[in-house]
Amino acid sequence: MASPFSIDHSALVGRLRAAGCVYAEDEADLLLAAAPDDPATLADLTDRRVAGEPLEYLLGWAEFCGLRIAVDAGVFVPRGRTALLVEVAAALTGPAPAVVDLCCGSGATTVALAHRLAPRWLAAADIDPAAVACARRNVAGLNAEVYEGDLFAPLPARWRGRLDLVVANAPYVPTAAVALMPPEARLHEAPVALDGGPDGLSVLRRVGVDAAHWLTPGGHLVVEAGTTQVDTLCAAFTAAGLIPIVHHDDDLDATAVTARRPT
Repeated sequence: MASPFSIDHSALVGRLRAAGCVYAEDEADLLLAAAPDDPATLADLTDRRVAGEPLEYLLGWAEFCGLRIAVDAGVFVPRGRTALLVEVAAALTGPAPAVVDLCCGSGATTVALAHRLAPRWLAAADIDPAAVACARRNVAGLNAEVYEGDLFAPLPARWRGRLDLVVANAPYVPTAAVALMPPEARLHEAPVALDGGPDGLSVLRRVGVDAAHWLTPGGHLVVEAGTTQVDTLCAAFTAAGLIPIVHHDDDLDATAVTARRPT
């Protein structure tokens, strides 16, 4: 006779697969683990997932760079492809860097860099109060600060011209393309975390212009972007006085651009 777990798991996988969940078996395992011996909670979580609510909101966390990151409803869910940004950024710094994570969302990149580097100063910033609250929970216990505000604006002025590394997973989806995004993103995540303006680069251009003044000579900016945007973005960074290089990872389907302030 099949165990109750097998029966529940099989039925759950079937519902999730019918709803279009690509990784239905993995999601079923996670939902069952989130509501052990609690059929009512499991039923509620399943109904919400089938209705299109992001799995990460239901679980309250997302896996990112081998870490469990808390994710609150409405906050940008960390994407696996952003691991490229983390790896590229971590390889650029010397000892005890001063690091800032802009458009930090949940603070996933901040936490990942805290585990890879030994910063003398580590900070994050986001314009969305919900994201700031979530990021502050995630960096609790780390030597990091989270500021609320637009890009560099809320950072202490004493760090202007002294940052070794600035990372930014800024919104880069063109406004017209937001409506084409999967419902999980466009219906549940904050628009400010997705919409990058007419060509998707409105925020990233501003990041480049300001980074040229906040980075120390020889410091680096690292951002994520779409493959079709890199030529335009590199031109914008060059115009801002930075020296850009494009990085791509086929396995992650990810593109990152580094931009160094000349010495």
